[in-house]
Amino acid sequence: MKRKRTHQTDTARLLARTMLLALCLHITDTALAAKPGDGHYNMAGFFDIHVCNWPGRALFFMPLFSTAGYDDIEKIEVLYPDNRLLVDLDLSSYRTISKAGQPDKRVFIKQLDVPSGAMDGWYTARITLNNGTVQKARDYVIISKLARAGGQVPGDEQELPEAPGALSWAAVPGAAFYQVFIRDLWDENSLVYSSPLLAETKVILPKNLLEPGGHYSWIIHARDTNEDLMLGDFNQGSMSKPVSFSIQ
Repeated sequence: MKRKRTHQTDTARLLARTMLLALCLHITDTALAAKPGDGHYNMAGFFDIHVCNWPGRALFFMPLFSTAGYDDIEKIEVLYPDNRLLVDLDLSSYRTISKAGQPDKRVFIKQLDVPSGAMDGWYTARITLNNGTVQKARDYVIISKLARAGGQVPGDEQELPEAPGALSWAAVPGAAFYQVFIRDLWDENSLVYSSPLLAETKVILPKNLLEPGGHYSWIIHARDTNEDLMLGDFNQGSMSKPVSFSIQ
């Protein structure tokens, strides 16, 4: 018997929550001590900027700073390559990441439309600590739009005779990695699966993940690189529109 469908959150909030969750979980597994040769790190934490192409909005920057030493930070400024101020990160707005055996981390994230006149180059995070010490980190940003994934199989609103063993999609030009997220539309859009980073346009699903009579949606996050010394975790990212399917 099919379960009663609950009210769905709007697409923009769904995409934002999914992307931030994925980003924060990835940062959880990223060391926050300074790494020799990688300017994204300093003794305070990790800095990166993503250039994002999501449905329903203009191309936007997503600068972030992740740190376990959040109590020591007075302010975080993000600067253009010519040292003009791009944005201050709001220290009252963050996601807390907890992992057994490690101190909690906070990820300060801001989303802002790419400003007119923004240029490619080295962007800087200037972190001022409560004792007056200033730490800097930098990220090379290339302003370009990565296309969103399409060609999903199963397709939108398709009804399947049984649970699929895999999901697939068309390759995105310029993308090197993908991540898939599946939500249960009968259960308040709860996230039921996040894939690891994938180097191919297919994900094999765990057995018994999807139920008969279920109704699910899935999205694909594409990215151009991973943990690059210049570009950080990635430079360009895109999010596909949600595609839903049901199972008899």
